[in-house]
Amino acid sequence: AKTSEKTYKLCQHAACTVAGLTADANILIDQARLRAGRYDYQYQEPIPIEQLVEHVCNYKQAYTQYGGLRPFGVAFLFAGYDSHHGFQLYQSDPSGNYSGWKATVIGANNQAGKSLLKTDYGAKPEEEGEEMKTDEGEGGKKSEEEEIRLPDMQGALRLAVKVLNKTNDGTAVSADKMELFTLSLDDDKNCVHRILKSEEAQKVIDEVEAESASSGDA
Repeated sequence: AKTSEKTYKLCQHAACTVAGLTADANILIDQARLRAGRYDYQYQEPIPIEQLVEHVCNYKQAYTQYGGLRPFGVAFLFAGYDSHHGFQLYQSDPSGNYSGWKATVIGANNQAGKSLLKTDYGAKPEEEGEEMKTDEGEGGKKSEEEEIRLPDMQGALRLAVKVLNKTNDGTAVSADKMELFTLSLDDDKNCVHRILKSEEAQKVIDEVEAESASSGDA
């Protein structure tokens, strides 16, 4: 199977993507794997995703609090699935803060990527807030499903390619310069971690380019 430089499997139902110092990330990834394994051994069930994220962030925050220690210079995107809240996405920064998202971007030029998500993810522009953070709905408002049309797997992959194009400063993106990762459920409700092969990634890139060309002609 293809290995990754940016995406790491934490346990069967969770993975993370790294932006920053890989050496620092390795320490935190080991902490996450250790916590997930201990929870599974103690309670005989998978650890809830947010609890796993909180453990890593508490560990990171401690390094900002005491003298003689430097913070971990790494940001994470945690993705996972549990029986409590289904599929989840969390972002964490070096300070130890974390937040839940429908879609977000970390790394270089992340603001450009977030701007694209605001317009292309499916939220109605006139009803959007400043950020796309997940908040509980208030009485009288439309349901979340009515306000946001969630993309399917292929739509999400195309959107990810658009974001990478946007954050690459106009540099042509090819399959050997990007990595597309999916986390899904099989028929037995087990999580499947998968990195797309180069030819599969190139197919998604071609679809995005064709879509851009057709919209340009229109």
